[in-house]
Amino acid sequence: MKMKRWFLVVIAFVGVIFLTGCENGLIRNNQEDARKFKEEYEKLNETSNSSGQEHRTITINENNPFVYATTEEIVEKINNNETFYVYFGSAYCPWCRSVIEKAIEQANEKKIETIYYVDIWGGDDHTEVIRDVYELDEDGNPVEVSKGIGAYHRILEKASEFLSDYQLTDADGNTVSVGEKRIGAPTFMYVKKGKVAKAETGISKNQKGSRTELTEEILNDEQELFNQLFSE
Repeated sequence: MKMKRWFLVVIAFVGVIFLTGCENGLIRNNQEDARKFKEEYEKLNETSNSSGQEHRTITINENNPFVYATTEEIVEKINNNETFYVYFGSAYCPWCRSVIEKAIEQANEKKIETIYYVDIWGGDDHTEVIRDVYELDEDGNPVEVSKGIGAYHRILEKASEFLSDYQLTDADGNTVSVGEKRIGAPTFMYVKKGKVAKAETGISKNQKGSRTELTEEILNDEQELFNQLFSE
């Protein structure tokens, strides 16, 4: 009788893993994360940021592929030579809101089941801003005001060749480089066997502002960019 009871417990546990997925020792529920992602991005519809700028209204497919992850987990997957997609962004990022619908559409079309999601600003309360933050002092020199977390810097090293310089703009409109690369938002990466093989923002060269109307031309550009990224 005890043996039978133990057998049933094992079967139930295996069933849970089958339904949720288990990676890096963590049991995940993709459906719960997909719902959370949808709620996180859609709740900003018809609201404005602290500067009074209205957030773009978007609709997130409830069958989206996003699974929440930390930078530490992404580094672990890289060190394990795994192959996966990861998205660095934020619901509050206007550029992210410009491309996220098309990213989901193309990922689903290509049957990409999982894209790990790293929130660069730490959610609603911005409790864990993962990146370095610089500001210009009164002389126009870049000064580091907060240090990014260690795992972010390790990802930065792995993806360096695909990333742009971290630049600030002074009062005269001049750009000032801080002397390091930066994972911008949005950034989608394809990691193949522990190596960053591709990185893409999904932003059309025809989109001049983060809150401008998404024309058919811009949306076609986004579709092609994500089509190329998810072709793997």
